[in-house]
Amino acid sequence: MTASIFIGASVDGFIARPNGDLDWLPADGGEPHGYDEFMASVDALVLGRHTFEKVLTFGAWPYGNKRVVVLSSRPVDVAAAVRDAGGVGAAVEHMAGAPAEIVSRLAASGAHHLYIDGGITLQAFLRAGLIQRLIITRVPVLLGEGIPLFGSLPRDVRLTHIATRAFPSGLVQSEYQVAT
Repeated sequence: MTASIFIGASVDGFIARPNGDLDWLPADGGEPHGYDEFMASVDALVLGRHTFEKVLTFGAWPYGNKRVVVLSSRPVDVAAAVRDAGGVGAAVEHMAGAPAEIVSRLAASGAHHLYIDGGITLQAFLRAGLIQRLIITRVPVLLGEGIPLFGSLPRDVRLTHIATRAFPSGLVQSEYQVAT
């Protein structure tokens, strides 16, 4: 099982404004930067509840019929929410539990590559040692405050640099493998 992060962050390390707004991100991703290819390799997305609720405000459901797992300790009405977002055919389900338990359940159901998204969620999976790959796209903006990409960690997480690409719009994307 591989669990990956593919995320945009401001140069000062925030993934959203304090209120969750993403208005600073380039429209439509700014330019092709590997997201479609990455998504084609993913079996399931694991989103935190706040990220899921934010995605629902986008209007059109962005994940097609890709399996989406929403993590929350409270019940989530995924059917009504996806219907409201126009997610016809969307495969959304709710799960609760520790990151290792979630990975185990998804692996048992045949998933091989997970896309982990949402600040709290990706931080929990990283602290649990369950992330193997990070693709971070820096957006040329300083927000000054917001939701940080990374929170506190119980230990250093060593990374091996795989590649860095710069795009005409100013986006800079770096890929890392978690060193074992």
